[in-house]
Amino acid sequence: MAETLIIAVLLFVAVNAVTVFAFWLDKQKAIANDRRISEANLLFLAIIGGSPGALYARRSFRHKTRKQPFSTVLLLICAIQIGALIGLAII
Repeated sequence: MAETLIIAVLLFVAVNAVTVFAFWLDKQKAIANDRRISEANLLFLAIIGGSPGALYARRSFRHKTRKQPFSTVLLLICAIQIGALIGLAII
């Protein structure tokens, strides 16, 4: 049981670190007018657990903060994940 929890926490930290890096890299590519990371890929990282990292990176790097519908979809992903966590906590 404890090993499973440790693995889950490590995976959560890893996916959030990758998400923050992806947002940073996309911001650097935007500044350099280079080929960008697709919004679909950034949202996929949020869906698989990187939503805290995505929210942190958006605010820290001031990246994708006004982009619609990206912002709405990201916030919807966060709301669904929070709802799922609350549901799991109740069960």
